[in-house]
Amino acid sequence: MDPIAFRILGIEVGWYGILIGLGMLLAVLVATARAKKENLPDDIIIDLAIIAVPIAVIGTRLYYVAFNWDYYGQFPREILNIRQGGLAIHGGIIGGVLAGYFFCRYKKIRFWQLADIVAPSIILGQAIGRWGNYINQEAYGRPTDLPWGIMINGVKVHPTFLYESIWNFIVFFFLLYYTKKKKFEGEIFLLYLILYSFARFFIEGLRTDSLMIGPLRTAQVISLAIILGALVMRKYLLGRKSYL
Repeated sequence: MDPIAFRILGIEVGWYGILIGLGMLLAVLVATARAKKENLPDDIIIDLAIIAVPIAVIGTRLYYVAFNWDYYGQFPREILNIRQGGLAIHGGIIGGVLAGYFFCRYKKIRFWQLADIVAPSIILGQAIGRWGNYINQEAYGRPTDLPWGIMINGVKVHPTFLYESIWNFIVFFFLLYYTKKKKFEGEIFLLYLILYSFARFFIEGLRTDSLMIGPLRTAQVISLAIILGALVMRKYLLGRKSYL
């Protein structure tokens, strides 16, 4: 499949960008509906998206560049060339969380309340955006003989984009279901971090294009760190609630 959907005035518009845009649009719609149930202002999610989305995109690029500094240190002009690829979702999560935190401070909104509202939307956007990897024929796994393998350059490989997309959709619906059962503010967001990182650790082990830290892939190390941090924060928030 041609990764370019169409051209406008000589500018190429890729399917990857279209899918990411679609994912963001649906994410905003879902989060807006959830915010209304929490009696938050109608435009709060739009205001958040205007700030958090650009910062998250910058975060995805900075993360990738930081772990590939051997190359970008020699060719600094390439840092801004995101059309050639090089975005990492963990950097986007970090950037988005920081933007969301300061946004809540400014708007005087409880951070954990808003984090719970947007958590399902984040993973919904990730589930849709992963299909851009398929169109670009990137982020695939090692060779396999499994019947659902896909052909890349004449070799049948694990469709890791598909594994992650399916898991993300499952987590999305689970988080929507579990919202009514949550025990404290922040639990939905922490569950998102834990469940996504759990699957990402194993799926990343199948990929062949990952950044590395010693014997482990960078995303695996970061996933373990996120799981540990989320579990510690969950224990803290749950303990704090019991004293309220």
